[in-house]
Amino acid sequence: MSVVVLGAGMHPWGKWGRPFTEYGVAAAREALSDAGVGWGDVQYVVGAATIRNGYPGFVAGATYARALGWSGARIASCYAACASGAQAIDIARTRILAGLCDVALVVGADSTPKGFFKPVGGERPDDPDWLRFRLLGATNPAYFGLYARRRMALHGSTPEDFAAVKVKNALAGSLNPMARYRGTVTAEEVLASPMVAEPLRLMDICATSDGGAALVLASSAYARRRGATDAVRLAAVSTVTPTFPSTVLELPEFATDSRAAVPAPERPFRAAVAHAAYEEAGLGPREVSFAEVYDLSTALELDWVEDVGLCPPGEAEKLLRAGDTALGGRVPVNPSGGLASFGEAIPAQAIAQVCELTRQLQGRAGGRQVEGARVGLAVNQGLFGHGSAVIATR
Repeated sequence: MSVVVLGAGMHPWGKWGRPFTEYGVAAAREALSDAGVGWGDVQYVVGAATIRNGYPGFVAGATYARALGWSGARIASCYAACASGAQAIDIARTRILAGLCDVALVVGADSTPKGFFKPVGGERPDDPDWLRFRLLGATNPAYFGLYARRRMALHGSTPEDFAAVKVKNALAGSLNPMARYRGTVTAEEVLASPMVAEPLRLMDICATSDGGAALVLASSAYARRRGATDAVRLAAVSTVTPTFPSTVLELPEFATDSRAAVPAPERPFRAAVAHAAYEEAGLGPREVSFAEVYDLSTALELDWVEDVGLCPPGEAEKLLRAGDTALGGRVPVNPSGGLASFGEAIPAQAIAQVCELTRQLQGRAGGRQVEGARVGLAVNQGLFGHGSAVIATR
């Protein structure tokens, strides 16, 4: 038995200023309609949690179930920072594979504050995320900038390379009705935008957004009984953690583990996240038709292109300059427009990525369609070692 995506739905990203539940319910209803499944048929609901929205966010599964109408369905809620959506998918998928249900609904949505994310309130000196704000003054863009500087030092990347990533993703986003930013940009506009965290400018960094995404997952047998002929198969879900010693600094941590007694692992964390998904799916990077990667900044997209094995370290710029990662290229990266076009709505991000995998693999992505797409990869990463990778196939 396998698990398939029977339906996908989204609420457009933006800054709408409404309760997150509205976005999640809208996405859920679209996913149910797309699947041809009634709310009363859903046996299990998993809500990806949003910690900024009080108890309704923490108990997201019950929040969505109540908003859709109490039905007696079983529920779960989970939080794993930006990997929350992938973990929600994994929970639902595992329950289906265990034979405990046939059809499940996965929902994530967020209503975000203005400006960049800040730490959760209160005094928490044992929380490294709170400490990096308090001790280092390191907002998210600050460490995006550090990653970009590291890439420039290691691989010779330039601000022009970063700008080219934004240009590419903005073009894809202009073709996506769910994206928050629908306008194309030029490299000159990116390079002229205000400096935020050197070397990254305003257009190099993703925004914080409101939005929602949902999936209806089902067993392949259930899909066949309903006559679904174009359901997309979830071939792998990876939620691995780092392997000791973790020798690449990942904020909010302030230091790496020591290699004095233990050699470094074969793969750093981000590469290991994708590798575990490839192993489970029985596929490799060469078979990937397109990828949705975690472009918190333009520089980070280049890192992820290498982390998921689309090219060796230091060669992502070659793919970019050759047009290989653009729409119509050999292996398009972020054909949805990525976070550059959407912004962060944390619990919904990984789910939205799988919505894009589904649309692409079903040939329903419109002007941003990747021709002949058969294997899609989605990766992102949550704070504190939460891996997130999904592989979907036709």
